[in-house]
Formats: sequence, structure tokens, C-alpha cells
Amino acid sequence: MTGLPSDGAERWGHAMTGLQWLRSRDAGLAALRRAGRAAIVMPAMLALSEKVIDDATAATFAAFGSLAMLLFVAFGGTMRERLQAQIALILTGAVFICLGTLAGQAVWLAAIGMFIAGFAVLFAGVVSSVLAGASTALLLGFILPVTLPGPVSSIPARLSGWLLAGAASLVAIVLLWPAPAQDPLRAPLVRACSLLGRRMRAEVEDVRAGRDADRKSTDAAVADSAAAVQSLRTSFFGTPYRPTGLTTSARIMVRLVDEFVWLEAILDRMPAGTSAVPAFSAICGVKLAAADLLEAAAVLLDSAMGDPAGLQPGLERLRAARDQMERMAMSALATGSAPASPILAGQGPASPAQVSPAPVGSAVDESADGTGRSAAEYVSSLEPSFRAQELSFAASAVAENVQLAVAARQRTWRQQLLGRQPQGAGGVLSSAQQRAGAHVERHSVWLHNSVRGAIALGLAVLVADLTGVQHSFWVVLGTLTVLRSNALSTGQNALRGLAGNIAGFVIGGALILAIGTSSTTLWLLLPLAVLLAGLAPAVISFAAGQAAFTITLLILYNIIAPAGWKVGLIRIEDVAIGCAVSLVVGALFWPRGAGAAFGQAVSEAYAETARYLRAAVMFGVVRCDRRLPATLVPREESLRAAAAARRLDDAFRGFLAERGPKHLPLPDVAALITGVAVLRLSADAVVDLWQRDDDGAPAGDRAAARNEVLAADNQVSGWYEVVARALAGDGDVPAELPPDEAADGRLIDTVQRDLSGTDGRGTAAAVKMIWTADHVDVARRLQARIVAPARLAAAYQRHSQRPRGPLSWGLRAGAAAPPPRTGP
Repeated sequence: MTGLPSDGAERWGHAMTGLQWLRSRDAGLAALRRAGRAAIVMPAMLALSEKVIDDATAATFAAFGSLAMLLFVAFGGTMRERLQAQIALILTGAVFICLGTLAGQAVWLAAIGMFIAGFAVLFAGVVSSVLAGASTALLLGFILPVTLPGPVSSIPARLSGWLLAGAASLVAIVLLWPAPAQDPLRAPLVRACSLLGRRMRAEVEDVRAGRDADRKSTDAAVADSAAAVQSLRTSFFGTPYRPTGLTTSARIMVRLVDEFVWLEAILDRMPAGTSAVPAFSAICGVKLAAADLLEAAAVLLDSAMGDPAGLQPGLERLRAARDQMERMAMSALATGSAPASPILAGQGPASPAQVSPAPVGSAVDESADGTGRSAAEYVSSLEPSFRAQELSFAASAVAENVQLAVAARQRTWRQQLLGRQPQGAGGVLSSAQQRAGAHVERHSVWLHNSVRGAIALGLAVLVADLTGVQHSFWVVLGTLTVLRSNALSTGQNALRGLAGNIAGFVIGGALILAIGTSSTTLWLLLPLAVLLAGLAPAVISFAAGQAAFTITLLILYNIIAPAGWKVGLIRIEDVAIGCAVSLVVGALFWPRGAGAAFGQAVSEAYAETARYLRAAVMFGVVRCDRRLPATLVPREESLRAAAAARRLDDAFRGFLAERGPKHLPLPDVAALITGVAVLRLSADAVVDLWQRDDDGAPAGDRAAARNEVLAADNQVSGWYEVVARALAGDGDVPAELPPDEAADGRLIDTVQRDLSGTDGRGTAAAVKMIWTADHVDVARRLQARIVAPARLAAAYQRHSQRPRGPLSWGLRAGAAAPPPRTGP
């Protein structure tokens, strides 16, 4: 480097290499930021409490409070949101200190209190990543007072130390290397929204240019949009916890993830029409209006400062374009002006969400008779208009959610304080109830982990008292540290934890022996030890982190109450007891691991979603016949499917977070998850299609058409229900259903009178019936993409079906899919 001596340039190069190595292991230097703050604040608060206030109790709670609020948690969002979350943590911890001290006066009360507090904190994490990320800090706020002996009169001293650490943490968050505001979903959402709009525009220009068009730009736009949607999915699914909080804006952004996947699937299924297609110009108009809307939504979401109402004109233009397209398509059918040749569908699917259905009736023998041939051509010609209609609803849903997200972000502090929500968004309470309610179910992974963790912590408190250990705090902390999602990984973490504690004891004990009674040296080493304890788990290993933490505690306790190297030996003994408690509880409760739990969750998701699809089709087809009583919108089935999808999402995160080999390949796992999303969104589309029929059912008997659609749906939905039972360990996954060309022909025969008649409402009912059959056919063609992954998951589930402990919830892994349950 110019201007530096050779040795200086070499040192600079080594420093840059070290920083690059650190960045490769510590994304965004988040662990270094937390460790650096704690290394500054914790010794300062300890010195203030120990030397100035002269209170050993306050010093203990100030030291551990600093670690809890700076080392064990890091809130995201804007600075205001981070401070709000930090204040809530401080106040909740203060309440826990009071309750823990009171509960610690009796052994039985301490154990029960630890179980209740542990379950409440661990289960509350299902609501959002904010609560999940703060669980260790919150639990530490209860573990400290319930395990450290002290009378009720010690509460003021304990509170003073905790609140002192809390106040210092607020200052540190603002002034000491403040983290940049993180919104992990917004940038991928903006890019996906913009590129999907660009893709639609390129496709319209390509079709209008005809056969001589150069498809290079269109192919590039398709590839770019596909990469953007995949990046969005990676951002959302690639973290152990949901990468959003409970804020209204964050909750609404989560909805957009599935909507973009749905939108891309529609575009992939959309055939490349020609000018011979009925309503060709109107279909292009729908696509262009949707492109304009998505590009405007991307700009609004990116800036978050514009007027959300600015999207309203675009929404109205898209609605008008869709209405015009539907009228033109139905008018062409009613007047018999459909083309003489069917429109061919696009290319085959590239993923489970990209299943391209052939139009109902496309395989019918058109030489049967003149009437049959005309009806088959009409049905085939509906494919482009059907996809355009589906596209318009998906784009509108995206734009409306962008409006809500931006409006929520722009609320004033007073509006947020009063809990005022943008029109159309659910409240924080209702959202929390839905997320938590989805897991009040015996197969929920999160419920299992919460109950196991609470039992382990409560049992650790009881065992620590009954065995008479000197520091029961370490027993409980050891239990909390190593408990993981199954007995095997808990055992592995127990061994790593013990190995780390032994290494830390050896190193720390040697330091204490070398230093002797020099408190000055201990004070100088404390910040370095805290820094290493915060950094080692992220950049080295779990065992290294345990070793560094043991060294920190040796130094800390020899400052507060000098005891030499014996403190380290006591901690090893106590943590060993805590590890044993974790291992026993892990072996007794839900010992099969995240892979088997994922199989159960995906089984329930397919079962509930298949029921929802069946109910959606039934709701639609009975509305086309005036002679039948109207049915209610299947809201209950929709809620059950949504709750099962939430449980599947959390089971998937547990599957990713669990250490050890993955017996189910991640591509197969992703294929099964995407299949659930496609089924549920297809059912949503069927409900929306028939919900807009405000004029009532047309006159006439449509029992034959209704029965054909219901028969096809019963076959398809029944197939998914069999697969759901197989995924739970009951039976085998069947082969995919072949196309039923005879049924397609019968459906065409049953609707041809309405298609060729002059009754506009009859024609509209027939078109909706055909479109409903198309949705069912999409579900049928999806089967080919999930058969192989489902068979692999079912085989793994059968392999793990025998419970290994006496308290495994009274279930075997191979139990049949449960009956319908109430929704969230």
C-alpha cells in the first residue's frame, strides 16, 4: 500500500484478512456488535454497583442484566422500534424479578413458577421473531431471582441492579455502534414486484409483435423475475424464526410472500395467446394494467413515503380492464364467434407452483359431432381469459397489501400507541391470537418444545434444591443452554457444553492461579472475557462459547466474592446436572426430532387444505343453480387450512434449525411446502370467483354439470387426503391421477347449451363452471411434482413411528390424519 512501510502494509493486510474472515462467519458483524457493547457496559455497571453503590446483590443483577439485555438479545427494526422492544424487555424482566423472588421462598413454588414462566416465554415466541429472540433474556430475568437465595426484602436491591443495566442498555443501543435498520423482506419484495411487472409488459409486447418477435428480452425478463421470487423465498424461509415482527406493516408484508409465488405461478401457466383468441386485446389490456399497478406498487413500497391512495387509480383501471375482458370473452362465446382452433397451453411446469393445466376439453375428440366440436373449441379458447382473470386478482391483492403496509408505516406515534390500524388490517391482538391459536394443537412443534422446555426448567429447579448444590442457578442455566429439539441433539449439545465448560475451567483456573488476588488484573481481563464470550459461539463453536462464558464467570465471581478456581469446578458440576436434566426430559417428551414433526405437520396441512378445496368447489357449483339452497362461504375450512399452514411453517423452521444430518432433502421439503401453498391459493381463487356473483343463480337445471365438477374434485381432493394419511405414517402414497378425458367431454356436453345460448347469465355460469374445473385440474397436475417427495417423507415417518419414551403425547407417529378441528 502506497505511503506505508513494508511491515506496516503487511500488518494492514493481515488485519483486512482477519476482518474478512470475521465477516464470513458473523453476518453483518452482529455478534461483534453485541459482544462489544456488553464488554463495555457490563464491567461499567458492575463497577458502579460494586464500588459506588457497594451492594453485592445489585452488582450481581446489574452484571447478569447487562449480559441478558445486550449479549443475549438484539432487536431489529427502526431505532424507535428497537427502543420500544428494549423498554418492554426491561419492564417485563423487572416483573419477573419480583415474581421470581417471591416464588423462590418455597421449593415447590419455585419449581411450579419456573414451569409457568418457562412455558409462557417459550410459547409466546410463536407470535413473532421479536418475542422468540428475547426468550433467553426473559427467562434469565426469572431464573436469576428464583434460583439465587434471598429474602423478599432483597427485591429493591435486585430491581436496582436490573434497572441500572436496563438504562445502560438503552444508551448503548443508541450510542455504541448502533445497528442499521433492518427490514429483511422489503428489498426482496420490491425487486420481485418490479420485475414481475416488467415481465408482463415484455410478454404483451412479444405477443403483439407476432411470430417474428425476438424473445431474448422476454426470456431475460422471465429469468430475472423468477430469480427475484426465489430470492424472496430464500429471505423468508432461510431463517430459524419468521423474519418479521408483530407490527402491522411487517405482518402485511408476510402476506405478500405467498402472493408473489402465486402470481409467478399464474404467469408460468398462462398460454401465449394470439390475435385469434376471444378478447385478445382485452387480455393484453389486463396484463398491461397489472404491470402498471405492480411497478407503481414497487415504487411505493421502496420509498414508503408516498401516498398509499396513489395506487387506487391503478386498481380501478385493472378492475375495469378485467370486467371488459370478461364481458368480451363471454360475449364471444354467447354469439358463437370463438375461433375454429383451440388455443394450446404453454410449456410444462418447472416447479410445483408452475403446473400448467391443459384446458378442460382440449383432449376431446372434436370429430364426434358438430356441436361437440364447437363446445370443445369454446372451452379451449377460455384458457387465456381465465389466466388473465386469475392474474388480475393476484395483482390486485398485492397492490392492496402494499397500500396497507405503507399506510401502517406512516402512522403517527399517537396512532400506533392507541393501536389504530389501517382499514383492512387485523389488529395486533387478533394476529397474535391467530398465530398462537394455530399451535394450541397436540402435533404442534412449537407447543412440544415449549412444554419440554418448561418441564426441563421446572425440574432443574427442583433437582437443584433436592441435591443441595451450591449454585442452583447454573443447573437451570445449563438446562436452558443445551436443550434442543430432540434427545440426540440435546445429548450432543450436552457433551459440547460440558467439554466447553471443562476447557474454560482449565484456562480460567490457570488464570486465577496465575493472577492470585490481583483485583486490578481481573478488572482488566473482564471486558476481554465478555467480548470473547459473545463472539465465540458465532465465529468459532458452541463449545468455545461455553468455555469463554465459564472464563467470564470465573473472573466475575472472583471480583464479587473471591473464591479462586473452585468457582469453575462448581459450575462444571452444576451444569452437568442441568445437562442431565435436559437429556432425560428430551428423551421422554417428543424424542423423534424435527424431521418426523415436519412429516406430521405437512400431513395435517395437506389434509386441511384438501378439505378447504373440496368446500370451495362445493360452495361455487351450487351457486349456478337456482333450485339449490345457497351455501355459506367456507370460512371455517379456510381458517383451518391457514392454521395448518402456520404450523407447517414453524415445523419447517425447526427442521432447518435442528443440528445433524437431514434425512429429507431440502428440495423435496420445499416441494411439499409449495404444494400446500398452491392448493390453498387455488381454493381461495375458487371462492373469490363465485363470491362475486351478485345477481344470483340463473334459471335452469345444471345438476349434470355440477356433478361432473364435483366428481372430479372428489377424486383430486380424495387423493390428497390419502397422501396426508400416508405422510402421517398410515399407508402408502398413491400414484398420481391420470387425466380423465371422458369426464372432460361430459362436462363440455353439460355446458354447451349455456355456451351457445343467448342467456348471458347462463353463459357466465357455464364459464365459471369451466374455470372451476380448471382449478381442480391444476390440483391434479400438481400431484406429479409431489409424489416422489411425499413418498420419501412417508417412508421416513414410518421409520420413526415408534415413540421412544413413555410420555410421547399418547400418539404414535403413524396415526391417521386427525379429524377437522376448530381454526385459529
